[in-house]
Amino acid sequence: MAHWERHFIFFIMHFWVCDSLESVDQNTTVQTAFVGRSVTINCTYETSDPSPNLFWYQQKMNGIPKYMMMIFASNVQNDKDFEERFTANYIKTSKSVPLTIQDVCVSDSAVYY
Repeated sequence: MAHWERHFIFFIMHFWVCDSLESVDQNTTVQTAFVGRSVTINCTYETSDPSPNLFWYQQKMNGIPKYMMMIFASNVQNDKDFEERFTANYIKTSKSVPLTIQDVCVSDSAVYY
């Protein structure tokens, strides 16, 4: 492969990757919930992918992120530790995937993304 061909391929790949803009936004940085109640954490996304893979993670203070669930084509697959009280609702029309935690416990305090 000629030297210019490698650079051309790199340029095309770089342009293609930069052109596919994807973003995720949570409109609140801190959310308060009362023990025993439910709380919903809103999340919107922007992508050109018609069927994106979307994920929720929980990260407790000084901990590593823990996989909670994957959302793909309206199907939600929860990790076994998050099957009981954690649900996500995939809303394709508004490009949002709000996470709802039922019967909130003090131990649910964490960063969710």
